[in-house]
Amino acid sequence: MAVLQKYLFRFGIITTLCFSVISGCADTDTTDEQNETTTDETKPPENEQNNETAETAATVKIPEQNVMSTLWHQTSGERNALYYQGYYISKMMLDQKLTENTEKKRAVVLDLDETVLDNDPYQAYAAVNGVEYPEGWDQWIEAANAPLLPGALEFLKYADEQGVDIYYISNRKEEQREATIKNMELHGLPQSTDDRVLLKTEESSKKARRDQVLTDHEIILLLGDNLADFADVFDKQNVPERKQSVDELKDEFGSTFIVFPNPMYGDWEGAVYEYNWDLTPEEKDAKRKEAMEPFEPAS
Repeated sequence: MAVLQKYLFRFGIITTLCFSVISGCADTDTTDEQNETTTDETKPPENEQNNETAETAATVKIPEQNVMSTLWHQTSGERNALYYQGYYISKMMLDQKLTENTEKKRAVVLDLDETVLDNDPYQAYAAVNGVEYPEGWDQWIEAANAPLLPGALEFLKYADEQGVDIYYISNRKEEQREATIKNMELHGLPQSTDDRVLLKTEESSKKARRDQVLTDHEIILLLGDNLADFADVFDKQNVPERKQSVDELKDEFGSTFIVFPNPMYGDWEGAVYEYNWDLTPEEKDAKRKEAMEPFEPAS
């Protein structure tokens, strides 16, 4: 068993993100040349020009680019396997940490969305209907019907039985508390009480809420789908910084930090945009492509 644990502790989760990119931009040099030689007789009516401009602007559809990642999350057996694997390792590490002496009460801290609760039905709604967050998100939350992710309930019940305090730290809004707890109670999640569900108030960083738990607890495990779920060093880091911090904290992953796969959204995407979520679809599309390192076949 020791050998098995040794290799499991050094596991990594690699999720291949597939985006369907639609491009339809006209060659600017050719367009300028055509405009210079167009006469009033050959120039299309102004309303037709406006329609063509609108069609060109609409060629970049960010929600459609999320089809493949959401499809993977909803249909792949690999996703389920990764969640079972993550929660199995969480149980192994919990058992080990329970044997270690501590002066404080032990606590496990988890994110909610894409760690415990599965929101891919909302992501599918957005992709199929061509809308972006936050459109429809509040209605999804209020429905309080998000399913559980594989392995979550079994692990949480086990931790509860061992006398471990469980804290759910989520960036859902405080006004969504009632619906969130209703959804948790629907599945029988242990310790789904107001004092154990720490939602977003003023800032997205979870540091203050983790510090709140640390006042009288030792956090022995943190589980999440986003690097900022684990340590404040990851807050608002750019792409190279995030990778460097992961390398520096590599011994924590599979030991204290348990990461679950989320190719649909997260700070990994925000880092690509330098956290400027107000970019236009065309600007987001450009940033995505600029961040990629494509293979270049030999000529």
